[in-house]
Amino acid sequence: MAFVITGTVGLCFWVFLWSMDVSGFDAILLAIVLVLAVSALRNLAPYFASRKDR
Repeated sequence: MAFVITGTVGLCFWVFLWSMDVSGFDAILLAIVLVLAVSALRNLAPYFASRKDR
């Protein structure tokens, strides 16, 4: 579910930046970075949780 929400927020962010006269390519790159960051954090979350046990 997190990927769907992040993708939706990323696309909204892209449309907003594009309407503010930012290049469409630059705006989509920022949206992609947002999605990749959330994906990385989601994949690394179990490792951070296991460090609390020590």
